[in-house]
Amino acid sequence: MANQRAKPTLQDVAARANVSTATVSRAINSPGKVAESTRNIVAKAVAELGFSPDFAARTMAAKRSQTIGAIIPTMENAIFARGLQAFQDELRNHGFTMLVASTAYRIDSEEEQIRALVARGADALLLIGYHRNPDIYRFLETQQVPVLMTWAYDATNPQPSIGFDNAAAMKDMAKRVIDMGHRRLAMISAQTASNDRAQQRHAGILDAMKDADLPPDSLQYVETTYGIEEGAVAFEQVMAADPRPTAVLCGNDVLAVGALMQARKMGLRVPEDVSVTGFDDIELAQVAVPGLTTVHVPHREMGRLAAKALIAHLTEGKALASVELQTRPVLRDTLAARTD
Repeated sequence: MANQRAKPTLQDVAARANVSTATVSRAINSPGKVAESTRNIVAKAVAELGFSPDFAARTMAAKRSQTIGAIIPTMENAIFARGLQAFQDELRNHGFTMLVASTAYRIDSEEEQIRALVARGADALLLIGYHRNPDIYRFLETQQVPVLMTWAYDATNPQPSIGFDNAAAMKDMAKRVIDMGHRRLAMISAQTASNDRAQQRHAGILDAMKDADLPPDSLQYVETTYGIEEGAVAFEQVMAADPRPTAVLCGNDVLAVGALMQARKMGLRVPEDVSVTGFDDIELAQVAVPGLTTVHVPHREMGRLAAKALIAHLTEGKALASVELQTRPVLRDTLAARTD
């Protein structure tokens, strides 16, 4: 049998790149601390030799896997893409790797993913929102795996979070809609079961209606699964009310784009006949026709700050603390004043 080729070592890479093994290690584990020219030389040597770091040995030596898990509700849309990209970029700058899993908005699936990532040695976890079984928080505490929430912020919740107040953000948008003369409102929401972000956005609209002396039970309300077609079907449902709503507030931009599509099919002009708003300000909102009025969420800042917080906690022992980020309304072309 032919002799197997010896597996390249860190020393081999150092020799090929004409640098020290410490420099190679830094270039791989903490690239942000190494000059770009040196990183390029090391990367070239790594590629030429086919070198792969022995992460198992490194984990045993450092008692750390240099991986952080991120568990998101879905990969079928762009809502989480910007934040996760910024999260991953920041992790990479400090020599960490992101492992991502998706739950399809199912609590049982999320718990499975959490336990699986912990079993695989994830140093920490990034989770979306607060809503989950208290047992899973106790499990993470027992396993001594730090966890950080994002895409939500609640000053009364003891779990650390870097995110935004979903209720306040949607209340601000609803108040603007009401201040522009709209009195007959509808909401197309993502499913609220096990989704505290959707629950809080619904609550924000109801709160704005109460402040304006509009009866909350007059809100035409439909919950649906996430998708453009689903948004279209839900729009037709809320517009079947008599009298029709003059403004439809959507729990996310994808549902709002579905509403715009269905409005065209129904021969309704936006915003002349009905106003439509979204939430998230993903790229889809910017290319929609008409341009979608929505709530801008600081996805990239959220991802970057979440990564920084977890890295500081793991490498410096810095306590995880909650940080509230600010959203803002983005007024485009789908919201207009109403006089009737």
